[in-house]
Amino acid sequence: MLSWLAPLLVLGLVIFVHELGHFLAAKWAGVYAPRFSLGWGSPIWSFRRGETEYAISALPIGGYVRMASQEDEHASTLEGGPELRGDGAPVERSKHWDEHSMIPHGPKPIPPDRWFESKPLYKKLVILVAGVVMNVILAVVVSTGVFMYYGSGYLPAVVDSVVAERPAARAGMQRGDSIAAIDGVTIKRWDEVLTRVSAAPEQPLTFTVVRGGETLSLTITPEAQEIPSDSTGELRRVGRIGVGPRGTAQREPMAAGAAVVAGVNATVDMGASVLGVLGGLFKGNVSVSQLGGPVEIARASVTAAQSGLENMWALVAFLSINLAILNMLPIPLLDGGQIVLNLVEGAIRKPLPTVVKEWYARIGLAAILLLFVTVTFNDLKRLVTGWFGAGD
Repeated sequence: MLSWLAPLLVLGLVIFVHELGHFLAAKWAGVYAPRFSLGWGSPIWSFRRGETEYAISALPIGGYVRMASQEDEHASTLEGGPELRGDGAPVERSKHWDEHSMIPHGPKPIPPDRWFESKPLYKKLVILVAGVVMNVILAVVVSTGVFMYYGSGYLPAVVDSVVAERPAARAGMQRGDSIAAIDGVTIKRWDEVLTRVSAAPEQPLTFTVVRGGETLSLTITPEAQEIPSDSTGELRRVGRIGVGPRGTAQREPMAAGAAVVAGVNATVDMGASVLGVLGGLFKGNVSVSQLGGPVEIARASVTAAQSGLENMWALVAFLSINLAILNMLPIPLLDGGQIVLNLVEGAIRKPLPTVVKEWYARIGLAAILLLFVTVTFNDLKRLVTGWFGAGD
């Protein structure tokens, strides 16, 4: 059951919130939105309130919002087919037919000012960017909630292992030493130790340690090492002294204000990580074989859920900011590509020729399909490797 529920909750929530942003923005802008669906494909259950049909559709991951648009006939394959033809006529009569309603729920034509294309450029851009904004908000809210509920988790600055013949061992550091300060700066958390040591390759540091109630001063010079960056794979020069922390994490409660700041900072850090990977792909430092797709997301969702709700919510926040950034790429059919298209039309003050838009959409669809095939191949390769084991 968990293998089904975890991916649905994680990925479904992230995509649903994205589409909710588009829907709310369309309502604000006055664009007619005849359907808002939880899930993709044809609706299996629905009800109508006002001019919008709210539906649960066949594929229970994510959602979509149908807007009155001249492009609806070409851009809604994953959404169960278009409700409207380019001329505004209904493709299929709505099950919620009402003689006083607009197409497709009734016979009345859609007013010219309710189409997406009729809106001024700034309203179009608000609609297009609203999904991304909602994903950023979701990441911040979820991250903040995790910090408020669980507090700040950290590893204390207590040494658990000392590698022989490395700088710490040569200076006399021992297992069980508690690092109280480095160069006079108070230390409490292991990540603070790592940060200060990493930033000082081949530079002597003064460690204040507590051992059995006694305070000692040790001078340690970190040795320089080159390690690959987590996000880009580029080598960077850091300091290392040859010690490891105790694995037992501690927690401290966080006030609401501090939790909000931590949530924002965590979202920024996650966004920077995603941008780092994209930059690494562009530069060739990150291989496309490292990318994951739906199967990998499902596996990560189940693993996170099994290890606790905190990790599952953290995955929701990461996927949300990941979706926000990827959707802003200038690829046709993605929000970023549609923003570029509308900016071009705004600059030339007229719609682009239909043939140009059709080819633009085809290129975008081809790019998305290529990416989907690539990440799915990577997923299947990982599964097969996991089943049969990596070759020697």
